[in-house]
Amino acid sequence: MKNVKIIENLVKDKQQLDQEISKIIVGQNEVIDYLFTGLLCSGHILLEGVPGLAKTLLIKSLAETLDLNFNRIQFTPDLMPSDITGTEIIEEDSTGKRNFSFYKGPIFSNIILADEINRTPPKTQSALLQAMQEYKITSGGKTYDIESPFFVLATQNPIEQEGTYPLPEAQLDRFMFNLLIDYPSKEEEMNIVKNNTNVNDNPIKISINKENLLNYQHIIKEVPVADNVIEYAVNFVSETRPNHTSQKLVKDMIDWGAGPRASSYLILGAKAHAVLNGNTTPEISDVHAMIKPVLRHRIIPNFNAETEGISKDSILDQLIDII
Repeated sequence: MKNVKIIENLVKDKQQLDQEISKIIVGQNEVIDYLFTGLLCSGHILLEGVPGLAKTLLIKSLAETLDLNFNRIQFTPDLMPSDITGTEIIEEDSTGKRNFSFYKGPIFSNIILADEINRTPPKTQSALLQAMQEYKITSGGKTYDIESPFFVLATQNPIEQEGTYPLPEAQLDRFMFNLLIDYPSKEEEMNIVKNNTNVNDNPIKISINKENLLNYQHIIKEVPVADNVIEYAVNFVSETRPNHTSQKLVKDMIDWGAGPRASSYLILGAKAHAVLNGNTTPEISDVHAMIKPVLRHRIIPNFNAETEGISKDSILDQLIDII
C-alpha cells in the first residue's frame, strides 16, 4: 500500500512538473516525458537538435523545477579535463607548510548540463566517463564521491560538423537515451514568439524535492516485470547484432549492434513508462516506447544504409514490425 501511495504521488508530481515547465517551454511534451523517465531511471541523456530549439533552456527549466544543484559546462575545444573534474592547488598554512588541496570542479553537482559536448576533444570528453558510470572522480591518486542523484544531460548539434569531435562509442553507451528534438509546429512557433517577446512574470516553482526523487527512483527498481517482457527486450537487442541474427534487414543494414546495457535500459525505462501511465507492471508496448531512444545511438548502420539514406529510426521501426 505504501508503494501505491508513492506511485500516486509520483504521477501527481509529474503533472505538476509538466505545468511548471510549460511556463517556459512550448510543446516538446514527448521529449519532456523521456527526460523525466531518464531521471527516474538514474540515466544520462544526450539531446540532439539544430540550434535554436531550446535544448539548453529545456534542461535549465527542468533543473529549476527540481530541488537539485545544477551546473552548466560549455564544452569548447580548449576545455581541459581539470576544468570539469577539479584541480589540486598548493596552499600554505599558518605554519608555512605547503599542502595540496583539491578544489572540486562543476561535475560535483546533481544535474550537469554538458552543452555542445561534441565540441571538445576526446581526452576531455573521457573525463566524464568515470563520473557517469561510477559517480566518482579520481584526482591525485584520491577518489571523490559525487552525491546522488547525479545526471549528465548533454546537448549536441548534428548538422554543424566543423570543429566537432564525434563521441566515442564507449561514452555514447553510457547515455541511457538519445533524444532528437525537431522543429516546432507553426502554432507552437507562434506561441514561442509570443513568449519570447513578452515579459514573463510567472517563475518556475519547485515540484519535486531531492528526497522524493530518490524515493521514486527506488520504487521504479522495485516494479515487477514478467519474464516474457524481459525475454522480448533481450531478444530484440540481440537481433540488432549482425553476427547473432537471421534477420536480413540487420545483416544488410547494420555493422554493429547494441550491447547488454541496452537490454537493461529497455526494461528499466519500460518500468518507469508503465508507472507513469498508471500501470503496475510493464508490457511489451512499454518496451516498444523505449526502443528508439535507447537503441538509436547504440547501433551503427553500414555503408549500404548510409548510401540509401536509411536512418537508424527507420531500421528500428522495421525491426519492431518484423519481431
